[in-house]
Amino acid sequence: MVINPNALGLDLPSGAMRVQPSLWYANEPARPDTWARLLLAREASGMHPVLLVNDEDRSLGWDRDLDLDCVSHPDDYDVEEVLASLWDNDMAENEAEDAADTIAPFTSEWPGLAPAGERFADADFTAARVAGELMKAGRLPGARAGLIPVRRSADIPSALGWTAAGNHYETGPLSTILRSWEDRFGLRVVALHFDRLDVSVAAPPSTMTDALAVAAEHHAFCPDNVRQGYDTIREYAAEGLLGKQHWTFWWD
Repeated sequence: MVINPNALGLDLPSGAMRVQPSLWYANEPARPDTWARLLLAREASGMHPVLLVNDEDRSLGWDRDLDLDCVSHPDDYDVEEVLASLWDNDMAENEAEDAADTIAPFTSEWPGLAPAGERFADADFTAARVAGELMKAGRLPGARAGLIPVRRSADIPSALGWTAAGNHYETGPLSTILRSWEDRFGLRVVALHFDRLDVSVAAPPSTMTDALAVAAEHHAFCPDNVRQGYDTIREYAAEGLLGKQHWTFWWD
């Protein structure tokens, strides 16, 4: 049974439970300290925090493309197999000569998983700080607090039926990858938009070699990050991943 967190006597904004999908959703806009405040509710209710973003300027909400018919379970997938398949699909769609320059030093063959990072900070503390910084910078317009009844943060997109990730046709494989990053890099899902995912990372890659290995996984997970944001995967690793505790993914 899911209990409305407002009934637990916690310091939370007013909110209400929703069904299909199941979640608690705040009635008022989030503040920079909102994610941190939600941690108390996680401990009391087992529901995991996330900021749900409604772009007020363009009327595009985080729930625009929810589809519970696309929900599958992360337990049913293997992260190595999922990433290798996504890598192969991207390679098949980008066979031009300049594609080889984009992914160098990698080739069309899946390079394998990156090693785990060294934990710099507590994962929840990192998430609260990243969420606060994004709020202060105005990068989460119209965000509201959400609490999702899942076992772990990585399962949030799957439980909601979030289908904004264009190269993922079911939710299970997406959360399988996020689970692996949660285990290896201390990931937390910080915010969901209608076409973007923001996560915090407590153990980011600290060397260029490791950053490149993680960049290959990101390229499989979300090719738009590299192909539409940077000239090469090496540039993406150096500027977007090395030592960075905030990762963001967007799908065109």
